[in-house]
Amino acid sequence: MKTSIATVSISGNLKEKLEAIASAGFKGIEIFEQDFIADSGTPREIGDMIRDHGLEITLFQPFRDFEGLTGVARQKAFDRARYKFDTMQELGTDLILFCSSTRPDGLGGIDRAAADFQDLGEIAATYNIRVGYEALAWGRHVYDHRDAWEIVRRAGHPNIGVILDSFHSLARKIDPNTIRSIPGDKIFFVQLADAPSIEMDLFYWSRHFRNMPGEGDLAVTDFMRAVMATGYTGPISLEIFNDQFRGGLPKGLARDGYRSLVALMDDVRKSEPDITVPMPNLPPRIEVQGVAFIEFGTDENEAEALGHQLKSMGFLHVGNHVSKKLKLWQQGEIRILLNTEKTGFSHSSFVANGTSICDIGVLVNNASDTIKRAQALAAKPFTQQVASGELDIPAIHNVAGSVMHFIDKDSGLSNVWDVEFVPVENNIENQVGLTQIDHLAETMSYDEMLSWSLFYTSIFDMDRTPMVDVIDPDGLVRSQAIKAKNGSIRITLNGAETHRTVAGRFLAERFTGAVQHVAFRTEDIFKTAVGMQERGFEPLEMTENYYHDLKARFSINDENLTRMKALNILYDEDQDGAFYQLYGKPFAGALFFEIVQRIDQYDGYGAANAPFRIVAQKRLMRPKGMPSK
Repeated sequence: MKTSIATVSISGNLKEKLEAIASAGFKGIEIFEQDFIADSGTPREIGDMIRDHGLEITLFQPFRDFEGLTGVARQKAFDRARYKFDTMQELGTDLILFCSSTRPDGLGGIDRAAADFQDLGEIAATYNIRVGYEALAWGRHVYDHRDAWEIVRRAGHPNIGVILDSFHSLARKIDPNTIRSIPGDKIFFVQLADAPSIEMDLFYWSRHFRNMPGEGDLAVTDFMRAVMATGYTGPISLEIFNDQFRGGLPKGLARDGYRSLVALMDDVRKSEPDITVPMPNLPPRIEVQGVAFIEFGTDENEAEALGHQLKSMGFLHVGNHVSKKLKLWQQGEIRILLNTEKTGFSHSSFVANGTSICDIGVLVNNASDTIKRAQALAAKPFTQQVASGELDIPAIHNVAGSVMHFIDKDSGLSNVWDVEFVPVENNIENQVGLTQIDHLAETMSYDEMLSWSLFYTSIFDMDRTPMVDVIDPDGLVRSQAIKAKNGSIRITLNGAETHRTVAGRFLAERFTGAVQHVAFRTEDIFKTAVGMQERGFEPLEMTENYYHDLKARFSINDENLTRMKALNILYDEDQDGAFYQLYGKPFAGALFFEIVQRIDQYDGYGAANAPFRIVAQKRLMRPKGMPSK
């Protein structure tokens, strides 16, 4: 499979783009005219530079406003084409994109346009160049790939073909299955982009909101299924226009682009088994069974304080590592590791970020398949020295550089707790009813949210929920949940746009984005809260006004409301069920724990309560303007 990407899709100058594209694993590029013109090299020098990076120029683009002209304007269009053909020969590429005209003085008519392209094909043949015609979604006369194909068909020239772009077809809500009637050898090139579902001007939508396949809402998989069913064997390329990407890091954007293409074509092959897609076989998206553990990188002093907090929440110190300064705390199915080693990844994380969650263990059906799929999708493997008697548990770096380990039962990796830890005697009656991790909340820059979302949904069998806005008194935080289809793991992605928000402050005081809070599940939040209170747990205090408002909004009896107020329990409900929440006070900066109880089929996260939680947290933080040190 020849993967390609348009240079306009990522940030940086041309050399930076080429380095990022090549390192991500792409085989070719569409060179966008603006990048070509802005570079100081000659066309031959630019072509050589591209090839020196191991890349092929798969397409030169765009040529605008060609067809439907008369007289002098028509002659100038052909003269421009000859000039571009000369340039292409210097560059070393043989395919150019002509997009449908938007000129106000351009004339319509299928036969007129076909005649123009028939004449152009004769000229292109003398240069051994192919011309691909693309229907822009906002073209003046041609804005449908079916019309573009009809023009190409009537032109009847071997050097003239059609170029298909998923955005232009899907934004117009054109059935992608209409592509199946186009002969594969007449499709010269395929460009891919996804986009969020937004009702707006097509040109503005395209120029500002395109994103990688899998990051938006368009039926890109159906589009590519139809393309591949034609027998198309050419490059599969990304063409992305996105305001966030223009300010992003080139290597990260290129990696996401490559990841999105591999995941997309894997989906296409699995959904259309009769289609040949020349790429290695990948395991299917990984079914997650739950969170095996979370690990804090910390030091002795902060580990002691964190241990006291865990104890107040009913956790038991159940084991010590056989060779490392690593303590295991547990309650129900929840395992928390406190790592105070002075070497290794955990210590490096502590030095960079302070006390933080540096590692997440994920329970999967097959750890080997998980690593295979993750690496094929551009995830970076994580390794460090394994001491005698330790299990070699496979792991990768996630988007922010923290670590994710994979544990399964069949390989024996789930025996790690018996193999690597010496038990510590404990009284199980000290537990308070916490059963499992309900969700992890990860905080990152808003500009990184698409990347994090793609990471999870391309590797694992997980779905995205619609994005919601969380109101902080000092700014806005965008939040989106990623959930396993079997409900075994939930992750909320919280994108901060300013350091003044609680999420932004957490981010500003760390080297990278990371897990900011962990929510534990209970089946009886009142019993759990009382048990925690008896053990010295300090809840985040809510205001009297909050409970007055609850009484006005919901049918909560006075006895329950009184208990909730006394225990600082929050509440939400919808048509599917109800949700109870209890927060602990922030620690180690802005980290915090949450206790939740889900009633019936409630599937949310208490978003309506987030503003009140944030204000309560801010009351405990240092005042605005006061330096941290």
